[in-house]
Amino acid sequence: MEKTPSYFITKESPRRVHSMSRHTKLIVVVRDPVTRAISDYTQTLSKSPRLPSFQRLAFRNTTTGLIDASWSAIRIGIYAKHLENWLRYFPLSRFLFVSGEWLVTDPAGEMGRVQDFLGLKRVVTDKHFYFNQTKGFPCLKKPEGSSRPRCLGKSKGRPHPVIPSEVLLKLRDFYRPFNLKFYQMTGQDFGWN
Repeated sequence: MEKTPSYFITKESPRRVHSMSRHTKLIVVVRDPVTRAISDYTQTLSKSPRLPSFQRLAFRNTTTGLIDASWSAIRIGIYAKHLENWLRYFPLSRFLFVSGEWLVTDPAGEMGRVQDFLGLKRVVTDKHFYFNQTKGFPCLKKPEGSSRPRCLGKSKGRPHPVIPSEVLLKLRDFYRPFNLKFYQMTGQDFGWN
């Protein structure tokens, strides 16, 4: 088992993974690309407080509203483009697409899908989770033999900066055709409007 967010978006990864094992099962966690871009920016901002505003980075030209798709925070959310690259090496049946939103609202349901996809007995259920109000995320209840529950690290669940609604609308318009293509490719509607 291997995990990294950059595999899905790195051009060379599908070929390399395929050469290692063409039978690999691939689990890709995706979330609303607008929220994902803002989260990415928030993470970077926490490490580099002098970063320009989200709007300055997201647009090539703020007057025309031209989105800068070369900025990694934006580019990563063009899931259809990345999936096309992977489908050159792996059939769709080798993929499970997990909704980041559903992972928060129904972690047991999404983990059930993961266990099914991997051919595992369903042992992780809703009794293993509780919602952490401070984090705004579900956490694993205290595992046996451990003194405390397992929750996402300090970098998760931090508040996002307020982004003007017109910026959000332009981003939603930008991502809409890519999202629709991704839904069509995966046969799954994630409900990102």
